[in-house]
Order: sequence, then C-alpha cells, then structure tokens
Amino acid sequence: MLRVAICQINTTVGDLQGNADLVRTWMADAEREGADLALFPELTISGYPPEDLLLKPGFVAENRRVLVELAADLTGDCAAVIGFADGGDGVAFNALAVVHGGEVRSTYHKRALPNYGVFDEQRVFVAGSEPMHLHEIAGVRVGMSICEDGWIAGGPIPQLADGGAQVIVNMNASPYYRRKVEVRQAEMAARVAESRGVPLVYGNQVGGQDELVFDGSSFVLDADGAVLARAAHCAEELLVVDVPVAERDVPVEARFPLIEVSGPSGRTAAGSSPRVAPLVNELDELHDALVLATRDYVRKNGFSDVCLGLSGGIDSTLTAAIAADALGPENVHCVLMPSRYSSDHSVSDAVDFAERLGVSHRTIPIEPAHAAFLDMFAESFAGREEGLTEENLQSRIRGVILMGLTNKFGWLVVTTGNKSEAAVGYSTLYGDTAGAYAVIKDVYKLDVYALCRRYNERAGREVIPESVITKPPSAELRPDQRDDQSLPPYEELDPLLEAYIEGDRTLAELVEMGFDEAVATRITRLVDIAEFKRRQTPLGARVTRKGFGRDRRLPITNGFR
Repeated sequence: MLRVAICQINTTVGDLQGNADLVRTWMADAEREGADLALFPELTISGYPPEDLLLKPGFVAENRRVLVELAADLTGDCAAVIGFADGGDGVAFNALAVVHGGEVRSTYHKRALPNYGVFDEQRVFVAGSEPMHLHEIAGVRVGMSICEDGWIAGGPIPQLADGGAQVIVNMNASPYYRRKVEVRQAEMAARVAESRGVPLVYGNQVGGQDELVFDGSSFVLDADGAVLARAAHCAEELLVVDVPVAERDVPVEARFPLIEVSGPSGRTAAGSSPRVAPLVNELDELHDALVLATRDYVRKNGFSDVCLGLSGGIDSTLTAAIAADALGPENVHCVLMPSRYSSDHSVSDAVDFAERLGVSHRTIPIEPAHAAFLDMFAESFAGREEGLTEENLQSRIRGVILMGLTNKFGWLVVTTGNKSEAAVGYSTLYGDTAGAYAVIKDVYKLDVYALCRRYNERAGREVIPESVITKPPSAELRPDQRDDQSLPPYEELDPLLEAYIEGDRTLAELVEMGFDEAVATRITRLVDIAEFKRRQTPLGARVTRKGFGRDRRLPITNGFR
C-alpha cells in the first residue's frame, strides 16, 4: 500500500515564490496525514502555462533556484513530486522533481509535448529523451509521468509498468471543457488496462489562467481501472488515498533502474475509505468553471471589483450573477444605460434583478451623449437614412461610460456577450466589446438560458426574474428590435454554429448534415467575416472543446468559403 496525497492546488503563472510557499503549506498537511508521497500539479513552480516566459533564460534559472531552495525546506518523511521547468542555455524541459530529505533526488522530463488545440508546448519545450527509471518510495516501485505522457497508447505509462512499476503517478495541468473529467478517466483507464492492472494516480491543478480554466477533479484508478477516489471539481483539495499495491512478477532484466527515495512506512492496514467526489450536474459544472475562471482572472491581476452594463437582458443578467458568485455581490457594480429605445420593462427588470442579487447599481442615461453625437454627425450624414451606424453609436457611448467608471474607481470592466453572438459578429467593436474580460464568451445562447434557470434552482428562489428569461432577446438599438429579425432562432443557430466552429465542418458538409443551405451559407459567411472583430475582443474562459482564441486560429484575410 502507498499513501498518496494529491495536492490539487491553484498556482499562479510567474509567481515562483508564491507557488513554492503553496507547496510548503500543503506538504505540511500531507505530512500530518502520514502520506508517503505528495503529488503536485504540472509545472508547479512556474505555473501552467508559462508560455513565452520560458524563452527568458532568467525565468528558467530562477524557477530552478526556487525549486532547490524549496527542496531544502522539505525534510519530512513524505516525498514530494513537484513540477518545474528544467534546463538552461536556451533549452527548457517540462519536468518533475522528486524531493525528499531536503534535496532533489531525481528529475524526469516530459516526453510527449502536446501541440494541438490550446497547447503550444513544442514552441517552448524540448521533449525528454533520457532513459526512464523507477523510484522506491515506502517500499513501493513508483513510475512517474507528466500529463500528455498518459494520453499516448503504448507510451511512457505502459512502458513504466512493463519496467516494474507497481503504481504510476501522472501530474497534470489539464484544462477544462464540459464533461472533461469523464474523458480523462476513460483515457487513463485505457492506460491501466495496457499496464496489466497497475493502479494510476492522476493529479490535476485547479484555477483560472487567462482563457484557460483548470477544474481539478483529480482521481485514482485501481487495478481494474475503476475510480478509487476523486477530488472536488473547481476547488482546491488535499485528497489522501491509500493505494493498494500488488507484487508484480517482472523479470529482473526487464526492470528499470531504481532510485531509492524513502524506506518502508511500516503501515500494514489501509485508513478510512477514500473520498469519491460525485460528478456534478453538467450545468453546475459549467457554472462553477465560469465562476472560478472569473474570480482568478480578476484577483490574480490585482483587482477586487468589476463593473458591467446591465440591460435587463439575459446575457448581462447571467454575467452579473456569475461575477457576484465569483467576487461577492459587494464587489460587482452594475450600470444601467438606457437610451431612447430602451423599454420600461428592461429598466425595471434590471433594477429588480440587481436588488435581488444584492449588487450595486446606478443609472446613467445615454440620451444626452447620443443626441450630441447625432448633432455632430448631422452635416456629414445629411441625405442618408439612419441605420447600423446610429445603432452602433449607442453601444460605443456605453463602452465609453464603463471605461470612464473603471478608470475613476479602479474597477475592471467585464463584457456580457455570448458565443452565439460573437460567432456571427453580433456585437459592436469599441462598444459592448470594450472591457478586460468576457465572462460568457464561450457559452452558447441556449446554454445561457439553461444556466439562468439552473441558477434559480440552485438558489431555491427566483434570483433571475422570470421576465428576463422569457422576454424575446433584443439589443434595443432601434424601435421594436429583436434578435430573431436578423438571426435564425437559437434552436437552429446554435447547433449550426457548433458544427461549423467546433466540428470544423465545411459548408457542403453542413448541408449534407441536414442544415438548410441558405441559412448555412449566410451564417458561415457571418462567422468568417467576423474573425477580425473577435481578434480585438477581450479573452474569456474556454469551456467548450474549441473556443474563440488560442485553439481556433483562422486567417482574417481568407478567400475560402
């Protein structure tokens, strides 16, 4: 048996000393729990992903210095497996260090460097190639690997098992998308099967980092590939597990070299049954990921308060609710900015909701500025009909108001647009796109509705007024405007967008799938020509398999249709 403490912690990219101090704190807890081994996340010291910080030789050198300094403080009985960036002379490795007795006992360099989706590891790391070895910890032969190593059939994990490992530990920084935990567990169960029943410990980090959010959800699989233990979703946790270990009949000549780290613990019986955190409702999972991402983006960048435009519509309402959950209602400041076209019920719905949620709200009508702009442009626009230009002026005035407030009070502006709107360019540059963080940027409109209904269910009361959920969506930039006047119903639009954006289908393939050709032609054209707009909008948490950002990079100047 091996007692493992999975340290599911929230690190900060670049905060080398702060991350090391986290390790010190959590190691003390692991020692108190009598753990033989404490597993920390991938790139614990540097934070993940450090991106082009790794191109700075001084950054790599400093993170190595911090590791050595940290190791000197870890003199207890528990061994620690800590991620860091190794290397020098312009070369960096994604590495782990095995620390015990106040020193680094060994290191391992990640072999499989992902270079797809949100990952760019081949840009900044060199793949490890040194011979693999095992570690004897508390009398158990332990094999160690890093994240992508575990996603390769026939890769390092079964190789370590063939070389004599009795337990495999795999440290990770695996970003979230919906139901990702089930994907991870299935993939790791396949590695256990390949390894002929060697238990596997999968430790993941938790927290937000720019557009990525890491959900934790670490777990342990037994010899049958079944879940023995699982940590919380979107929360830090010390998960202590007594991993059953069997003797394995491995020929001596097949065994990898063994590094002795710590002697037998003398423990003969397992402790209490390990915790298996339940898989949460998919909408709760999504909500919690958005809350975590928002909280960390705001706080890790040195802010405490946010402001946003609250229109009485469903998108700004959900954004405010998530921000309040992330930061506390007292730190969310809503601004009502009615125009000549705003309906009475939109204003009253916004006020009603703000008071139910407990956030501050103020009203700054835009009519004086709108009238002034129209007067300024009167001569230049003479003889031309009013249209989109005048509509966009209103949105841009609102953007100026929000930026003025944030400059004056030191708040951070969050924007309120959803993925469906961002996809088709249903937004105004330097207007409703003005801000620092887009809370629901990767959430389709139908999911916005579902999240709002689920929000009330979780609260046990109607925090979000039913009138907000049921009213026809509208930007209210002209009389009687509704979204469905310029877009298909969201029940038709969202599946089409998902197939085109996340499925990478061509127009011809979309038609073959059964989408109306005229609608598909128009919508895909809107998606394509809005690429320039999306490049200039704030980042937001990526919660689908392919969000707008680092894992979808299409050319702006693009003749393919």
